[in-house]
Amino acid sequence: MISSAAMILIGLTGGVATGKSTVAQMFKQCGAVVIDADALAREVVQPDKPAWRDVVRTFSKKVLNPDRTINRQALGSIVFRYPAKRRRLERIIHPRVAREQQRLTREAARKDPTAVVLYDVPLLFEAGIDKRVQKIIVVTADQQTQIARLKKRNGLSRAEALRRIRSQMPLAKKAQMADLVIDGTVSRAVGRRRVQEAFAILSQWATSKSRF
Repeated sequence: MISSAAMILIGLTGGVATGKSTVAQMFKQCGAVVIDADALAREVVQPDKPAWRDVVRTFSKKVLNPDRTINRQALGSIVFRYPAKRRRLERIIHPRVAREQQRLTREAARKDPTAVVLYDVPLLFEAGIDKRVQKIIVVTADQQTQIARLKKRNGLSRAEALRRIRSQMPLAKKAQMADLVIDGTVSRAVGRRRVQEAFAILSQWATSKSRF
């Protein structure tokens, strides 16, 4: 676990299209330091970086855009269809993302020893990252909402949306292991109020080292 004596490292997760990114942004507005695993994953596969070379070697140049960046949609269509290939991609990406997350967490702790650091990561449980955080927040949504959001946001068919949803641990199981569950289908006003309440508790814990 990478944390200072008082700083608190929170794992924020959920299912695909549950509203996790919106919740993360609300926490950031409250004052949390947010580390986005997806952003780190995009960074580590920039052209000519070691992970980029490994991805191209593994999946061929068919997953590249004309500017040589990774075509995430093309890559996603492969890895969400074939679990073995998804695991190969995760072995390329996850260790590099983990190292960068740890560096950013140490940096946040140096700047503010009582910081609330939120690690926004889709595969928190699946990748074993739950063992590296002190508290876990899960954002949930019903499956029909997830499907509708994926169809609208990503242009996926219902079958493709279901494949992506089912590639992750069931939300109900994640919620059972969470310290806090936030409904990602409520209005922004209600969601913001819930986040503000949670952040106040987390901030108090980081300062006093008490448990919630």
